[in-house]
Amino acid sequence: MSSLTHINADGEAFMVDVSAKEETRREARAEAFVAMSAATLAMIIEGKHHKGDVFAVARIAGIQAAKRTWELIPLCHPLALSNVEVHLEAQTAHNRVRIETRCRLTGKTGVEMEALTAASVAALTIYDMCKAVQKDMVIGPVRLLAKSGGKSGEFEAAN
Repeated sequence: MSSLTHINADGEAFMVDVSAKEETRREARAEAFVAMSAATLAMIIEGKHHKGDVFAVARIAGIQAAKRTWELIPLCHPLALSNVEVHLEAQTAHNRVRIETRCRLTGKTGVEMEALTAASVAALTIYDMCKAVQKDMVIGPVRLLAKSGGKSGEFEAAN
C-alpha cells in the first residue's frame, strides 16, 4: 500500500505540490444512486414535480459542483476542467435514479474528486427537490468507476 499523499513527514495535512508534474490528459468517471418509492420516481419521469425538471436541475448542479470542488474539498487544486458530463437514468425496476459523471482535463492532477463531487451533488439535488414528497430516500453508494492519466495510471472499478 502506498503512503498517503496529503500527509507530510510530520503527519500534518498539506496540499501536494504538482508544479513539477507533467501535464497529461486525465479523465474520471463516478456514479451515485438515489433510491426512492415508485411513486416518487414516476413523478420525476412524468415531469409532474411542481419544482420543475428534476433531472435538468440535478445535471446543472452536478456540473457546477465539479467546477467548484476545490472550494469544498480543502486539499484539492483548482482545475480548469475541459469537460463535465452528468447522465441521469431512471431505473424503474429498482425504484432509483442512477447518476454517472465524467470529468476531463489536460493537467497536472487528476479529476477523481471532481467526478465524485458531481455525482454526490447531483444526488443531493434530487433529494432536495423531492424531499417534500418523500423524506426517506436513500443516497448511495457513491463510487469512483474509472480514472485514467497521471502517474498512478489506469483504474477501473470491479462491478
